[in-house]
Amino acid sequence: MRRKLLLFCFLTLSVLRVSVGQMPHDAIYMGKNTACIAIMGEQSSWTKYWENSLKRENLNIGTLTVRSVMPMVAVGITKKLNVLVGVPYVKTEASAGNLLGQTGFQDLALWVKYKLIPAKTGFSLHAIGGVSTPITNYVPDFLPLSIGMGSRTATARILANYKTKMGLYATASTSYIARANVNVDRDAYFSSGQLHNTNEVVVPNAMDAAVRIGWLEKKWQAELNYESFNCLSGDYIRRNDMPYPTNKMSMSMAGAYVKFQPKNIGFNARISKVLNGQNVGQSTIYSLGLLYQLNNIIE
Repeated sequence: MRRKLLLFCFLTLSVLRVSVGQMPHDAIYMGKNTACIAIMGEQSSWTKYWENSLKRENLNIGTLTVRSVMPMVAVGITKKLNVLVGVPYVKTEASAGNLLGQTGFQDLALWVKYKLIPAKTGFSLHAIGGVSTPITNYVPDFLPLSIGMGSRTATARILANYKTKMGLYATASTSYIARANVNVDRDAYFSSGQLHNTNEVVVPNAMDAAVRIGWLEKKWQAELNYESFNCLSGDYIRRNDMPYPTNKMSMSMAGAYVKFQPKNIGFNARISKVLNGQNVGQSTIYSLGLLYQLNNIIE
């Protein structure tokens, strides 16, 4: 038992970017005493972004590219309760101008997923909670080249799922995301038309929602999804200025996902595109993942 638990810790803290067979936004669970370790590489990039509602380019940035790798492990505590842990390593870079990107580990995230109503009739209901915290001293007020917002977060999510006997499923979820203020390396900052004489920056709370339809069977999963994200307060990017953690960011995006896992080893792939937004870039996102399942981790 100790050897297997040490293996989990080593893989969680050492490898690349991970995406498990189940995630904090789906109704898939690891069985009791089983675990899934996955490694995913992801790349997102944009050339155009929304400065408030104005869609434009910035020749001092050109194309912004964000690459990340993340180890993640999902463990089945019981058949109704799963725990997920992950931490991404992120690199940002711009194709033009003189601004240098950032590189480093971002935020450690812990998720707990609990099945409130089992899928005896095809319908199931799930409560999901998560917390995250930065684990390195990266610079949060250097958007869009910062590797993160630098804010501690707490997320509460409710998820409903319906699956037919043929494997077709539909999932709907919504979340509330509470975000803590961040401290920056300056004595004052400008927001909402005012000068704030403090180094404590207010990061707006947010909500997200998603709808997913797909097909799931023992070896295969294929899915189409639509997601939205909206800050509940905040200001706007000023004309020809850089974005800031105080901004009211919102976006809607559509994507597709596929997974193949014939036995213990599996693979997955994602593609997503931001369709519309405010104070965000119009990103295209690609990711590939390697999955490995362990059984009977506690004997």
